[in-house]
Amino acid sequence: MPVAVVTDSTAYLPPELVREHRLTVVPLTVVLNGAEGLEGVETRPEEAARALGGRRVSVSTSQPAPERFGQTYRRLLAEGADGVLSVHLSAGLSGTVEGARAAATEFGGRVAVVDSRSAGMGIGFPVLAAARAAARAAQLPEVRDAAQAAVARTTIFFYVDTLEFLRRGGRISAAEALLGTALSVKPIMHMLDGAIVVRDKVRTASRGVTRLTELAVEVAGADEVDLAVHHLAAPQRAEQLLDALRGRLGDQVRDTYLTEAGAVVAAHAGPGLASVVVHRRA
Repeated sequence: MPVAVVTDSTAYLPPELVREHRLTVVPLTVVLNGAEGLEGVETRPEEAARALGGRRVSVSTSQPAPERFGQTYRRLLAEGADGVLSVHLSAGLSGTVEGARAAATEFGGRVAVVDSRSAGMGIGFPVLAAARAAARAAQLPEVRDAAQAAVARTTIFFYVDTLEFLRRGGRISAAEALLGTALSVKPIMHMLDGAIVVRDKVRTASRGVTRLTELAVEVAGADEVDLAVHHLAAPQRAEQLLDALRGRLGDQVRDTYLTEAGAVVAAHAGPGLASVVVHRRA
């Protein structure tokens, strides 16, 4: 294809989609209790869940260095791509997209970078839109526009059992975390302008699934939608959520995906995470 599509490991795309669309995935790094590994390659979701369930845990994450992106772009162009479209984790959560942009300056306009302003399949749906445009032999500006249009049509909500992991990672304020703990609430979060904010508070996990469903239905409106559900060490919760969404949205639902979140999101959300990503089709 004339344009190669690159993303990072926090898109949590099902492996069969990565193969089908010939995507290149650049992994982030996770350090669990001093052990460093590449997400999805050396560090698996179940390892993160086990570590985070311990009493004493040290978790940190880091984005790929610009040179890692540079090496990837050089290889793809050398293999025959006319251009590269690179779609990444929100700049409000990580420096990944800035590293990609720094690397892109080396290639004289042959590499374009898009900030998904999201995570998980909030990245994945724009990546798929870009890959489909590339498969039609679209040139780089059109492929970039397809990804950006999909960003605007994609919304993510997620439930966490506790705000503590988000607080530790600096993704929300200590005051927000303290409020959640003091009231013994279960927070529903969403991405707003590329940052994580509290959308709602519920008392139980079951109510969390119900509220995620309600919010997703509200966002879908009357549109046809693709849905993705992510979880961490909570497969039954994820299945329940996906079943509820199918039941409520019926014939509006087209493609659905269910995957376990990787170690990077696990480090900041903790076990029990349940998330829904709604992509409204054009």
